[in-house]
Amino acid sequence: MSTQIITASRKKCHLNGILNYEAMGEKTLFQPLTKEDRITVILYRTGIFISTSVIAICAYIALEISRSGPEAYSSVTSGLTLDILLLVLYFSVGLSVFFIHLYVGKFYRMLKKIYYVAVVCLAVLFLIGHGNPLIPLFRTPPISSLLLIPISLCLGFVTAKEAFCFRLIEGYLLAVIMPAYLFFYSVGALSGNAALFGLLFIAVMLVFFMLRKIFMPIHFDIGDKSAYQP
Repeated sequence: MSTQIITASRKKCHLNGILNYEAMGEKTLFQPLTKEDRITVILYRTGIFISTSVIAICAYIALEISRSGPEAYSSVTSGLTLDILLLVLYFSVGLSVFFIHLYVGKFYRMLKKIYYVAVVCLAVLFLIGHGNPLIPLFRTPPISSLLLIPISLCLGFVTAKEAFCFRLIEGYLLAVIMPAYLFFYSVGALSGNAALFGLLFIAVMLVFFMLRKIFMPIHFDIGDKSAYQP
């Protein structure tokens, strides 16, 4: 009888996880945290912090380029600064993807597959840019920017998950705006000023999201581990 009760209880937790992540977003400490729990949450949040920092830096660089003119544009795009930032962005998003805590196993597997696609897209950018992935992104129209959509979907999944669990509503907005921005930018639907404003808006929203997320108690991200699905 007790086994049946435990099984029924776990099935209920699975159902809650599938429907609304209630336990994952619960602020109750369900079980003592292990060292692994703490490390994985720190790595996950580090990924969010670095990703936000990279996008904020890119927004600042874009703003300076708009103020300084073509000379600043040439110096930035011909150097390694943005190349390094792009690689760091992929690494940091990967941290969040591989150390995210999700109840529903199929969501986690789907997220990792999207990240693998994003890495392939990055390799394609290096290939068509002959070693410089930025060159295709600044062509007119910058259709190659579509290759950045998978990585934006990964980051958007993270922000949406946090929005769902902890009512960080800006996370939902970011999940929609980031890939939409890249799509409209890639087809040339955004003017220079509109593209700059969009990037600055995304950066500000991410900073706001990041500050609200990374200072949460660590156990918020763990939830009830008995409800995790493989």
